Amino acid sequence: MNAYEIILRKREGEELTVEELEYMVLGFVDGRVLDYQMSAFLMATFFNGATDAETEALTRIMLGSGELLDMSGVHGPKVDKHSTGGVGDKLSLIVAPVVAAVGVRVPMLSGRGLGHTGGTLDKLESIPGMRTDFKPAKFAQLVADVGMAIVGQSPQLAPADRKMYALRDVTATVECVPLIVGSILSKKLASGLDALVLDVKVGRGAFMGDIEQARRLASALVRTAGRLGLPATALLTDMASPLGRMVGNALEVRESIEVLKGDGPSDVRETSLVLAGRMILMAGLAAGAEEAGALATAALDEGRALEVFSRFISAQGGDAGVIENPDALPRAGAVAEVTASGDGFVTGVDALTVGLAATGLGAGRRTVDEVVDPAVGVEIVAPIGTAVGRGEVVALVHARGTDEAQSVLERVGSAFDYGSDEPAVGGRLLEVFE
Repeated sequence: MNAYEIILRKREGEELTVEELEYMVLGFVDGRVLDYQMSAFLMATFFNGATDAETEALTRIMLGSGELLDMSGVHGPKVDKHSTGGVGDKLSLIVAPVVAAVGVRVPMLSGRGLGHTGGTLDKLESIPGMRTDFKPAKFAQLVADVGMAIVGQSPQLAPADRKMYALRDVTATVECVPLIVGSILSKKLASGLDALVLDVKVGRGAFMGDIEQARRLASALVRTAGRLGLPATALLTDMASPLGRMVGNALEVRESIEVLKGDGPSDVRETSLVLAGRMILMAGLAAGAEEAGALATAALDEGRALEVFSRFISAQGGDAGVIENPDALPRAGAVAEVTASGDGFVTGVDALTVGLAATGLGAGRRTVDEVVDPAVGVEIVAPIGTAVGRGEVVALVHARGTDEAQSVLERVGSAFDYGSDEPAVGGRLLEVFE
């Protein structure tokens, strides 16, 4: 068996055997398969796709390339939520404490932002002292003690994914459904879950801009998870406009705290409760969707989720005082106003434009080794449906300094569309795949 013949077969659209996939993936991990050979394999897979059997085998092999988390000491149903990423997506910071307050255990492995989509770890690390780099045993202990933990992927978990993703990122093969499925599920299966809820975002600010592509991904994730014995549900949610009003790490933590206190934007609250309800239902703690939703809502409205969030911050070394004093979070050196270029109602706010502007300020990364600025970002003052007059403030730019703020004002302003008719504002949930 050799890499050349396997690449050739995949290039010609033939179905590979488990042994051939093992040779490529495990050989890449141990150095037998070289970077340029794996690059060719990834590109052939990008263009020709993979069968369900190949996708299942690929995920199993990536999972088996490393260790599995020992969650035997964590009692209760273990359910995680994974998002494919979007602009202003701070939902994990709300959903995890809500479901933990109900009795679900949430061992959440999260990532960092790259490009215009933010990362949960970056948001959390804007909290003074917050750590996300715990070893597997400590991670399991945190889940057992607090009910939830959010950490980064350790080098021991699915190392094949870590190495393959780095290569996909520089070979333009990230947007490949079978490779995305293998990447997501290999990490989630390694963390000892009983069930998984997937938030597949679609629209201008999402990783998947096309709804048909997003549907293919959602369906493939659910099918492959089922073949591997992990019950999963995928929700398609709208990411045409930024989620909530804050885009930027500390700004999004501030907004998450507002929602946990019973305030904050309605779209963030409603989408959080939809996802939390699904997790509670899959954990077996409710007889149906209505009961699950009621349990999630009660945990949020009664303040129990906020209490869990406070314990979670403290347990991971952070300053839980930011809950009562959000001004303790990093603050930008300059704030500049973006004004409306038209009259009428705000009919659209382009998530991609806002996300790119925030990244340009330093809230996100353009390369994996860039350091983010936790304080900077964009605040939407006039969301879709707001009536405004020309010259009124529609957004605020939070930047390191005045020059940096001025450099993105025009870009942020171009994200807003205006019309004479008040637009209908619906929920974020589009479809469900089970």
